[in-house]
Amino acid sequence: MVRRVLSLTSGRIALGILAVVALLAVLGPLLAPYDPLATSSDTLASASGAHWLGTDYLGRDVFSRLLDGSRVSVLGALEVALVALVVGAVPGILSVYLGRAFEWLTLRLADTLVALPFLLFAVAVIALLGNGIGQAMLVTGVLVSPLFYRVGRAATLSVARSPYVEAAIVSGASTGWIVRRHVWAKVLPPVAVALAQTVGTGFVIVSSLTFLGIGVQPPAPTWGGLLASDLGYLDYQPWAPVVPALLIMVTVWAGNQLADAIRDVSGEAGRAFAGHRTARSGRPDGRRGRGRSESATAGGAS
Repeated sequence: MVRRVLSLTSGRIALGILAVVALLAVLGPLLAPYDPLATSSDTLASASGAHWLGTDYLGRDVFSRLLDGSRVSVLGALEVALVALVVGAVPGILSVYLGRAFEWLTLRLADTLVALPFLLFAVAVIALLGNGIGQAMLVTGVLVSPLFYRVGRAATLSVARSPYVEAAIVSGASTGWIVRRHVWAKVLPPVAVALAQTVGTGFVIVSSLTFLGIGVQPPAPTWGGLLASDLGYLDYQPWAPVVPALLIMVTVWAGNQLADAIRDVSGEAGRAFAGHRTARSGRPDGRRGRGRSESATAGGAS
């Protein structure tokens, strides 16, 4: 699947952007030229050689704070996506095989989670458990999990009545073996699409919570927190919110673009499309021209 995604221009661009964001999360705090928490008397300074993105209202280097805050944003988005994947996809697949009681219970639970406004519920849980990005993203991942539940269940139902699956059941194969051997290959593409979309959604959720000051206490830097603080000083730095907002937008766009690329190359149509592109790329340049010239020569000779 990865090779087919990389065969698309949109897939390469999306993976490239997400790889850069991941590198920022890993190396950003190490590459920061200044201490992101250190204040100075040079407040609200414009961009310069010493401060590439200027300084904020406390004299802190904005570029250093952006690099340091990338780790919280990336880890929070990944936590949302992975929690939603585990909590949603696994019960969704097993609901087809573990009987009516398990199916009814998980369906009702998924419907209940869909009805809850996850942002408000996350705020309520943080108020009970304490302010922290970990518990906020954990709760948010659980509330987003019905997406994976429905995707996993729908994909499993599409292959549950297949002859080879029924033959495996008749032969006495266990549910775990059937899922690993036959079902997972069919479920993986739609789950991968949902995972890529949820990464983008996770960035929006993390940015929204930190914009409101929830999950991470100031002065710890986050992309959403930087955006919120910059909005209070638009009279002095009207360009300041552009960079954090652009980082959030580009990352979310890359996640959605990757989901579209995975969907385009998944299934029979996607494999045929990728095979057609491979065949065209492997064709000699002059083959078609030679064929035409040979046909023309044969026509002239006749």
